[in-house]
Amino acid sequence: MNFLIVVATFFVMEGITWLTHKYIMHGFLWALHKDHHDHSNDGHMEKNDYFFVIFAVPTIILMYYGTVQNFNHWFYIAIGIALYGMAYFFVHDIFIHQRIKFLRDTQNPYLLAIRRAHKQHHKHIGKEKGECFGFLWVPVKYFKMYFSKNK
Repeated sequence: MNFLIVVATFFVMEGITWLTHKYIMHGFLWALHKDHHDHSNDGHMEKNDYFFVIFAVPTIILMYYGTVQNFNHWFYIAIGIALYGMAYFFVHDIFIHQRIKFLRDTQNPYLLAIRRAHKQHHKHIGKEKGECFGFLWVPVKYFKMYFSKNK
């Protein structure tokens, strides 16, 4: 049962990520997310990187609470969130934005679709008129662009 809680939480996080990205990061916390779109920061860190802490704190609290409560469901929910956060870091920061040069020349259709959808998202410098707010699931048209090439 605990494994199912972790897996379900991981997949539910995609919807939460979409909502958070569209309505919070492109909403009232745009001041933190803006430099991720307009690249106004000259350093390696962006204000946008503070979201790592903002999202990690509730996960740590859930993990702690679930641990002191004899590893109840809150602990396993926190594990699912943490795994999603790790996937987000590897795909978004390392693969898409190449903070560490890795998989630069991939021909994997799924990874190419994710990268293309993210580029489409970054086409919009302002907080309005955005698209592709998801992370692991992107609109089907991007999958078709790359999966059809392999036939």
